[in-house]
Amino acid sequence: MSGLAIPGILLDIEGTTTPISFVHEVLFSYARSHVRNFLAEHFDSAEVLTDIANLRQDHAIDLMHGLKPPPLVAAARDAQIDSLVAYVNWLMDRDRKSTGLKSLQGKIWKEGYLAGALKAQVFADVPPAFERWRRAGLSINIFSSGSSLAQVLLFAHTEVGDLSDFIDNYFDTTVGSKQDSKSYQRIADVLHLRASDVLFVSDVVGELDAAGSAGMPTLLCIRPGNQPQPFAERYRSIQSFSPMQMGI
Repeated sequence: MSGLAIPGILLDIEGTTTPISFVHEVLFSYARSHVRNFLAEHFDSAEVLTDIANLRQDHAIDLMHGLKPPPLVAAARDAQIDSLVAYVNWLMDRDRKSTGLKSLQGKIWKEGYLAGALKAQVFADVPPAFERWRRAGLSINIFSSGSSLAQVLLFAHTEVGDLSDFIDNYFDTTVGSKQDSKSYQRIADVLHLRASDVLFVSDVVGELDAAGSAGMPTLLCIRPGNQPQPFAERYRSIQSFSPMQMGI
């Protein structure tokens, strides 16, 4: 892929720009330890009520599918919060990509970032790649299962400083599943680019399959701590964003 000429890049976060360990061991742990206090403090806010409504919809679907989630009660405020905390933890145990969960997590992490309790990790090759791509006039975009808010916060509060100025757009699961080819076509439409002009980089083969079906060129990102991927041999892989490996 040397000399690849494309105007747009679309990047996954977890296992691509950022270590999986940071997401699971730091961010998820922070959300678990703060979710009850956050809900107690913000239970009546319109935005949190929307998240709760979405969680209740997901809960109903889980019940319908026989997944036996913890019950959500319609009782006194404290009892409701306790049941929501149990369900949120149940979802996180399963690494579910629930829009309600991800939106709630983003709000909790916002408080942590603004308080200085959280600093995001990115791989060392990410900042110089962002600078190089920006100098070349490329559009840099993110597509993650985490909420757009969580994405913005992560890149604005990294251990090496604010990287958010390099990023043009943030896409989350409100645009669709990361394993649905229609999501990638929608993203290309938003970017006013052909899908074939947007390079998608991810650590998950199922996501690359979907992006490729939409016509996007793809790269499989192999980072320390990433899970081995089935059928990985179908894709060209990289271990960093260096120009030698990326071709850009």
